Amino acid sequence: MSLEAIQTVKRAEEEGQAKLAAAEAEARERKESALREGEALMRSVRAEAAENGKRRMRQAEENAAKRAEEIAASARKESDALRKNAEKHLEEAADYIAGRVVKR
Repeated sequence: MSLEAIQTVKRAEEEGQAKLAAAEAEARERKESALREGEALMRSVRAEAAENGKRRMRQAEENAAKRAEEIAASARKESDALRKNAEKHLEEAADYIAGRVVKR
């Protein structure tokens, strides 16, 4: 093999090795970039999920507070009705008791 042919083969091998090294470096960079993007996406998704959880919790607390107020209002209304009914019968009860005492 002539010297020129050997040099041509050697240059081709060197070019091939350089291309391989460049391709490997590019592959590593793409992998690292994909990992960084994936981690950023995971952080974003976790933050969004946490915010959704907080929003749902606030909504549940608001609903519970509204329901508690409705129950309290209903209990006050029922209590007022019972008190008014008892007041109506108070005089009748007093007369009954007084009548029982007088009969003795």
